[in-house]
Amino acid sequence: MQDRGYYDVDQPYDEDSQLISKCGVLEVAFAYDAPNRKMTVSIVQARDVPSKDRGGTGGYQVHMVLLPTKKQRCKTKVRQGNNPVFKESFRFSRVNQDELPDMGVRFRLYACERMKKERLIGEKLVGFSNLKLDQRESMAVTLPLEPRSNLSGGDSQFSLSGLSRSDSGSSSQSLTHAGGVPELLVGLAYNATTGRLSVEVIKGSHFRNMAMNRAPDTYVKICLMASNGQELSRSKTSIRRGQPNPVYKETFIFQVALFQLSDVTLMFSVYNKRGMKRKEMIGWFSLGLNNSGEEELNHWQDMRESKGQQVCRWHVLLES
Repeated sequence: MQDRGYYDVDQPYDEDSQLISKCGVLEVAFAYDAPNRKMTVSIVQARDVPSKDRGGTGGYQVHMVLLPTKKQRCKTKVRQGNNPVFKESFRFSRVNQDELPDMGVRFRLYACERMKKERLIGEKLVGFSNLKLDQRESMAVTLPLEPRSNLSGGDSQFSLSGLSRSDSGSSSQSLTHAGGVPELLVGLAYNATTGRLSVEVIKGSHFRNMAMNRAPDTYVKICLMASNGQELSRSKTSIRRGQPNPVYKETFIFQVALFQLSDVTLMFSVYNKRGMKRKEMIGWFSLGLNNSGEEELNHWQDMRESKGQQVCRWHVLLES
């Protein structure tokens, strides 16, 4: 297949202009096989990613998820340097030609360092409707990555007509939630020797108060459940008042023996406190035995394989 050369999917490519991004740029390529309903995405290289003095690290990894279903996801190997070369290809299946306008891929670049949790450096979302796909040749694209903190309501809305814009959501729920879908960033670590399950509630994103025109007063409740549904333990964060993107940074420890780890469920519920005795659930998700989705399953498995190192992931809140 012949490549057409890299250009920014959001605007015509100009060789005399330089793409400027505090998070760097990502060079990718798309190849669509209509008869077999497969989309091949190649991660070629990341360029100009942050150095250590700008919050970067020595290693980087790219995560991808197929939208809007969020059922197919993949990630590259960890590569070193400020201009890491990946040269890895991934194939998404069941990509029907008549559904292309409603589909896309979200790319996220993570900083990876031994003994430390992953950190999201930047992200970009590309809609297939914005690509000039040709079965005879692949299409190369340069994506300026955007920092998550810069994603505001208008920029982060997942829309069928403008899927190439960066999106802080990651599921089909983004199709109906203007201004981004509510998410919670959680860190997990498990010590098999001591049986200590460490759960850090880090921060939320796009929490909204539907009944009132202001940011909600929120807290997060965590319940450890046995396989029969019995509640084994519970904890909750303190309240963050009037914050749509609250920062919690609170850690809770649960005792779970290694032989029990496969039989427990960790339930997260985010509540909006509306009065002394009134509260309403903003959303929930669960990890472990009765996980609520693919992302939650992967997070739990990654935690088990991390040998005590903390693994952090964003999770979309499901409506109650």
